Amino acid sequence: MTPNSATTSSEPSRRSFLASTAVAAAVVAGGVPLLSACGGSQEGRKEGTTSGKDAQKILPTFVASSVVAPDIPAKNGAPAGFSKAIATADLKTSVPKKLGSGGKLKIMSPFWGTPPKADNPYYSAMNEAAGVEVTWQNQDGVTYDQKLGAVLASSDIPDVVVVPGWNLMGKIPSAINAKFADLGPYLSGDKVKDYPNLAAVPSEAWQRGIFGGQLRAIPFPAPYVTDIAPMYRRDIFKKKGYSVPTSPDEFLSWAKEATDAKSKVWACDDMKWTAFNIYGVFPGSDKALWWNLVDGKLVNRIETEEFLEALEWTRKLYAADVVHPDAVSGKAGGDARNRFTAGQSLVFNGNISAWWGSVSEQATQNSDFDMAAFDIFGPDGGDPTLWAVQPANIFTFISKKATKQQIKDFLALCNYCAAPYGTKEFMLTAYGVEGTDYDMKKGLPVKSTTGVNEVNGAYDYTGNPAPYVAYPDFPEVTKGIVEWQQRMGAFTKKTSFFGLTVTEPNRWANLADNFEQLEDDVVRGRKKISDVQQAVSDWKSKGGDGLRDWYKKLLDETGSAN
Repeated sequence: MTPNSATTSSEPSRRSFLASTAVAAAVVAGGVPLLSACGGSQEGRKEGTTSGKDAQKILPTFVASSVVAPDIPAKNGAPAGFSKAIATADLKTSVPKKLGSGGKLKIMSPFWGTPPKADNPYYSAMNEAAGVEVTWQNQDGVTYDQKLGAVLASSDIPDVVVVPGWNLMGKIPSAINAKFADLGPYLSGDKVKDYPNLAAVPSEAWQRGIFGGQLRAIPFPAPYVTDIAPMYRRDIFKKKGYSVPTSPDEFLSWAKEATDAKSKVWACDDMKWTAFNIYGVFPGSDKALWWNLVDGKLVNRIETEEFLEALEWTRKLYAADVVHPDAVSGKAGGDARNRFTAGQSLVFNGNISAWWGSVSEQATQNSDFDMAAFDIFGPDGGDPTLWAVQPANIFTFISKKATKQQIKDFLALCNYCAAPYGTKEFMLTAYGVEGTDYDMKKGLPVKSTTGVNEVNGAYDYTGNPAPYVAYPDFPEVTKGIVEWQQRMGAFTKKTSFFGLTVTEPNRWANLADNFEQLEDDVVRGRKKISDVQQAVSDWKSKGGDGLRDWYKKLLDETGSAN
């Protein structure tokens, strides 16, 4: 599976790590672990999905933005790249006319850290620019699922509510269908052209915004090509004369050569996520993606030989003592990057945004520091078979009780916040007020302490442009990230339920919850491959085969989105 959404000093926010600043810390936003996704094929239905065919009647018309041309155009499901800073005088305008009416909206959103004061200059400037007076009801992101469940169970909910994909559990999916408005009358087909920045959001992201058979959510678009990359210390590789491995066998052989425990240097950190990509395992970011039609039979990732082979290869790394001891003991999360930048491990896998985070951090500490991501190879050293992740995993809804004007104001706000890089609207949304929240230094916007504390989340969730990477302070990192994802995108396929928001029946929703721990036990030598095989057998008898039949019926009735 992919890693949890994690943070350094900020919340999961695309602008936080894709809009560069020399001050703000990078955010590592990963996939969604072992969750039942949400949706339904009709109003009030608690399980199911909306098919690709039916969705065509609902989805907004896609109209790519031409306001600012990227330095690297998007392709293969990967983001576009902007490697240059754009001078203030050269910023474009994507919202020539204020669309908001001056109405008021209360928005509940997760927030990591201390929420800013309600009357801060950033919020005031955004309210004025978008024409919508927003009152933010920021809630602790760590316990947001509890607050969300309680609010949605009540009769009084805020006008607008943000729902992260990792919180789509329990009764929340059915509450979404019951309590949030259908945006189709305002956005479906050519109606979205009233909101050009929203029209430029890719169709597969909008597909994920269909809940209960209706277009209810403004999605947070993301690339569908994997963002879990094997990153390596290119400086140390050059110094030692190492060649980048191009097969699993080469990697293991190199790892044994590179490890020097006496000098506190190990070849790698935990490599399980990359192993799943090397061996072509169906993605773990959404349980619907665990299923794929293979030779007419619906197969779950845990039933495949590729799944076992990935675990076995990762186990060999641990058994050879080439994995950093802290990863062996289970300290695999946020510390992996620190071990990497310290030179204690030479390869680690994580969200590719860590590339910029590490380079920007080390720029003032270690001038020789250099890193890159190596291409994922297949089991035999040939081309890999990669699988697409979901193209959106954070959703924003407006209450069914909202007036028509409130819905229009909501969409006006979303359209403003979805402005592309290189526009005046983007600069305000991403950086705040010049002179207060940021200053221009050497042609780059640099946030002040005020900006770091106040221009932090919130408006990200009410609109984002098509996926992009923009690190003008380190253009080579922008180029490296985008080109890596585009190369990997060329080998990326879509499973049967890609792009669909599926609600599993509650009786089976927790059926596979123990597999992640089992995977970690196996690769560390605490359990055997035979234990996985037995767990799969138990999974089948306890409901896995029934769940397969349910998914197959769903696929037969509604079709794939591909």
